[in-house]
Amino acid sequence: MSTTSPASTLWVAYGSEGRVVGTIRRDDDGYTVTLAGADAALGTYPSMEVAKSALHGHLAPGTDWPRFREH
Repeated sequence: MSTTSPASTLWVAYGSEGRVVGTIRRDDDGYTVTLAGADAALGTYPSMEVAKSALHGHLAPGTDWPRFREH
């Protein structure tokens, strides 16, 4: 019996007011961060923790840490 795993996993980052502030997508290359409304990804990172920090670091100064939900 063979099992199939998804090609990628997506986490959506929500700001303190419940609005989407960005996404992180995991695939074979790593964790790719994209800010909401951006035309291009910020970059691909080696771990989820580094990707979360990169996303938070690109938000406005003083912004609370976003909540991440897997979709």
